[in-house]
Amino acid sequence: MNVLKFGGTSVGSPENMNVVMNLIADGHKKIVVLSAMSGTTNSLVEIAGYLQKRNKDIALMHINKLEGKYRDVVTSLCKTPESKAKGMAVIEESFGTLRALTSGEFSEREEKIVVAQGELISTGLFTILLLENGHDAKLLPALDFMVIDKDQAADLIAISEKLKSALTATGNATYYITQGFICRNHEGNIDNLQRGGSDYSASLIGAAIRAGEIQIWTDIDGIRNNDPRYVKETRKVERLSFREAAELAYFGAKILHPQTVMPAKVYNIPVRLKNTMNPADSGTLITSETTGAGIKAVAAKDGITAIKIRSYRMLMAYGFMKSLFEIFERFKTPIDMISTSEVAVSLTIDNTRKLNEIVKELKEYGEVEVDSDMSIVCIVGDIQGEERGFAAKVFTALEGIPIRMISYGGSRYNISVLVPTAQKQTTLQALSDHLLNG
Repeated sequence: MNVLKFGGTSVGSPENMNVVMNLIADGHKKIVVLSAMSGTTNSLVEIAGYLQKRNKDIALMHINKLEGKYRDVVTSLCKTPESKAKGMAVIEESFGTLRALTSGEFSEREEKIVVAQGELISTGLFTILLLENGHDAKLLPALDFMVIDKDQAADLIAISEKLKSALTATGNATYYITQGFICRNHEGNIDNLQRGGSDYSASLIGAAIRAGEIQIWTDIDGIRNNDPRYVKETRKVERLSFREAAELAYFGAKILHPQTVMPAKVYNIPVRLKNTMNPADSGTLITSETTGAGIKAVAAKDGITAIKIRSYRMLMAYGFMKSLFEIFERFKTPIDMISTSEVAVSLTIDNTRKLNEIVKELKEYGEVEVDSDMSIVCIVGDIQGEERGFAAKVFTALEGIPIRMISYGGSRYNISVLVPTAQKQTTLQALSDHLLNG
């Protein structure tokens, strides 16, 4: 059994939902993971923001506006009176939940319930569409099996056990429709896998059932070898290894959630990236096998903050680095890049929520400099076979570009440079010209 995930654009209109129905309805048993219809999650986040500010009237105005949009969707999507009634019932249940949350306390717990409604609506309506067209489909609620632990990490063992029970309870079907993104936390409350988490949901489900293949359907033909929004003459990457794909996803390839490939890698399940609007294209295939040495792609990650700590106390000392890292651990802030010298450490973070507190504690160890508006540009591939002269090629390509940091050697699949975001497009184009198209 395969697992197919369709993103918000793929189910973003009644017409697109019909396209997806025709894509999946081939008679082969599968689990289909859906995101919320495009734009819905942003609207729900906006509604939650008004409720947090106790601005009930404006929240209700936006709730009414969004409900009107979905009533139009039901009218267009469903053809029979019975299906229309079922579709309206789905809408009324979710929007009744939203209105109920406009009264009383509104905490992070309620916010998660608000944001979850997008996936609950899209899967409910899509299941009705399948049934109306004579397909053997059943709704498989993600909240019955998708769980995260107290550290917000997916619990694959628990997911596997609960999913098996959920499938049994749901009964036999050809097409199981479930929600991406949403889950329950260790307390049993509604939570989520963060933005873009529907890809991760699909991979976790695929790993749990030992799927034959995990397919991620979006609106582009697989992974490009550079960002087409900034760079001319990009091309599709036909194949990547799990490690190469993981590096690209983490450092900016928007088509794939950073954690998606890891569950698939554990059980060696191929991941295929496809275009809903161009299904004939082969897309990008991700497997355990490498296609050989060489650079596969370049990606960039924005919103990076660089922190430099300069202290003569670290000279010939042990335990100094441990003390620094414990500060970031205490504030639950991951580090992306790091480089060191005899008396200085430079590192980067993309989560600045606790930046002031972190800097305050770092100043106890030395001088601290902070640079914001930075971007990490990573060059991904199987670099081992090109090690001789490879660094020289990179530095030649980046001549004239101010490089704040460089990371090389930590992984044979990635070399990263930190540059001002204002220089990102120039950097991406230079790397494309010298390493990918040269």
